[in-house]
Amino acid sequence: MNYNQVRKLMERKKTSHKGENGYALVIGGSEDYVGAVILAGLGALRTGCDSVTVAAPEKVAWSINRYSPDLITTKIKGSAFSVKSAKDLVKLAERYDAVLIGNGLTRKADKFSHYFIKKSSKLKVIDADALKGLSFKDFSNAILTPNEAELEMMLVNSGKEFLLPKLKIANAKEKAEILQGNLRYFLQNNNILLVKGPTDLIISRNKIAYNRTGNQGMTKAGTGDVLAGLAVGFLAKTKDMFKSAAAASYINGFVGDLLLKKKKGYSFIASDILEDIEKISKSINKK
Repeated sequence: MNYNQVRKLMERKKTSHKGENGYALVIGGSEDYVGAVILAGLGALRTGCDSVTVAAPEKVAWSINRYSPDLITTKIKGSAFSVKSAKDLVKLAERYDAVLIGNGLTRKADKFSHYFIKKSSKLKVIDADALKGLSFKDFSNAILTPNEAELEMMLVNSGKEFLLPKLKIANAKEKAEILQGNLRYFLQNNNILLVKGPTDLIISRNKIAYNRTGNQGMTKAGTGDVLAGLAVGFLAKTKDMFKSAAAASYINGFVGDLLLKKKKGYSFIASDILEDIEKISKSINKK
């Protein structure tokens, strides 16, 4: 991903009307992890998509409303997600261009997330706890955004733990090629794998991209939620899964690098990335 490609994704037509730049749905949150869906939802808005709705348990949704007037909420009855609410949300998702699921869910919502992921045919971004209990054969029309630990769990779930020793000693190029070669069914089912790490790997069935923006400060809690939000925002707007994943990875790390220079160290936090994302537009426009 480069400046010109990012500029193209962030552009709007002068004749744009509401909804033309995408409606995104973010599903997640729990009473212990309210901030995750807020970061993801605001990240989606920062990409330029027109509207973001967060579906969350009632108390969580009310907290989101108090924090941000920019996010719409759908309030799920009770204190946690259930299979019944998954059925309702599969129907709700049909009204949106793209869906993000996983941020702040916790493993208590495994049955909920498994049902939704398997039943919803919408374009999806899947992150965090929604990944951990599933195998690669369970996904379709999705960008998956695992970190290294989550990737290992999914490989074990998929009966591909034999790859782990090879991946541990491989460089970024070798790792991407191993994953592309051994996850053919998954990638041919209209899926993209975005593996977060020192070099992010963006893998489709016939393409590989490497993103090297970012720094050690990106290991802080919440930066992955921002990345997932950026991905679903771009996806809602463009419907291009590979470009959306690559752009989200690039921008998240690029702004992290700006903040490293600005703060002169690793004191920046995930919400700083959200506040400074507008600077990438200024930097792009100068190129």
